[in-house]
Amino acid sequence: MHESSATTRERIAARLREGPATPSALAREFAITTASALSHVEHVSRSVERADGERLLVSPPECRECGFSGFDDPLNVPSRCPSCKAESVEEPAFLIE
Repeated sequence: MHESSATTRERIAARLREGPATPSALAREFAITTASALSHVEHVSRSVERADGERLLVSPPECRECGFSGFDDPLNVPSRCPSCKAESVEEPAFLIE
């Protein structure tokens, strides 16, 4: 598929097949908001579930202070840790394998 004719979701899926990326990295790369990147990744995850042999892998957000990684929604960028209340939480990372 020619790059200019691909949709943003198709380009994000192709990018995630190349290697892991965070929502903010995808937002910068595709000139969209972080929230929009998360929405696209959510839709991409449904598409790859239907594809043969592919799956979306998610490295969940993790608190840099206490190591907490049990966030309710791994497809989200939390503002702070529910365990220690620190605001230094790493973003999730996504990869299509």
